[in-house]
Amino acid sequence: MGKLPFERIKREIFVRKEAETSNKYGKKPSDRSVEELLNLGIVNIDKPSGPTSHQVSAYVKQIMKIKKAGHSGTLDPQVTGVLPIAMTKATKVLQTLLRSGKEYVCIMHLHKPVDEYELHKVIGEFVGKIRQLPPVKSAVKREWRYRKVYYIDVIEFVGQDVLFAIGCQAGTYIRKICHDIGKKLGCGAHMAELRRTKAGPFNENDLFSLQDLTDAFHYYNEEGNDKFLRKVVKNVEDAVAHLPKVWVFDTTVDTICHGASLAVPGISKVQSDIQVGDLVAVFTLKDELICYGESKMVSKDMLKDKGLAVITDKVIMQPGTYPKMMHNS
Repeated sequence: MGKLPFERIKREIFVRKEAETSNKYGKKPSDRSVEELLNLGIVNIDKPSGPTSHQVSAYVKQIMKIKKAGHSGTLDPQVTGVLPIAMTKATKVLQTLLRSGKEYVCIMHLHKPVDEYELHKVIGEFVGKIRQLPPVKSAVKREWRYRKVYYIDVIEFVGQDVLFAIGCQAGTYIRKICHDIGKKLGCGAHMAELRRTKAGPFNENDLFSLQDLTDAFHYYNEEGNDKFLRKVVKNVEDAVAHLPKVWVFDTTVDTICHGASLAVPGISKVQSDIQVGDLVAVFTLKDELICYGESKMVSKDMLKDKGLAVITDKVIMQPGTYPKMMHNS
């Protein structure tokens, strides 16, 4: 099976300056209490056919008795599969998932029989940069736009049904791709069934149903057993696993929590292959997510002595989690 762009990159860690982290402040994500987890948690829901993505979000809110929840990109009511739902403060990371690559498994029904060689040839023409006009019934303005298709793997071709997996940029319409493939083949085609199998770092390996979530919350709430809940609810850090990472000193954390951008002197370590303009996640040395923002430098330049490394976009960590300090250790 194909890989999304972030899955193809094997990143190394470059150390700018070794540093220790104090156990007086913050905590490893795995050490969070259930309350903290629910405040900064994300669940990868296996969306059933029927409800809208918005309704699934509302169900999660109801089940978990929380005030705020949001989903990471709309799926049509009849489409099933990967739908990460962020809870409370974790909703701030949804933007990173909305922009990330997606994978779908689709059944396309051809309106007439076609030659297998011809089918593969035409499908191959839809990999790369494609031009799309969103369907009439869509949530966005109807105008031509370009999208990237990273791969299309035909899994099975039986009669007039084609089962394929497709990896693509966010905002690509699979229904439209099926229609356009049919048009190019000269036989006509439509999307018969669709399931999302990846949304950024989330995939089918960590999917849970709304019933699983209901059970997990029940065991915790009624019986005080949080084991299943901790399995179902992921830490907010898991939602940015697809982004390149930068780690900062304890002394740098609080200024970022107040919205300041990250300058090079505050950096302890960085991952390789960061490009200017990339969305990057900024972490404490305990691997807690502080914020995400736009990189203003490539990785190697972040190992130098000065300069602006990352412009803060959204702050996730609460100010005051780490103490105010004027200088870096």
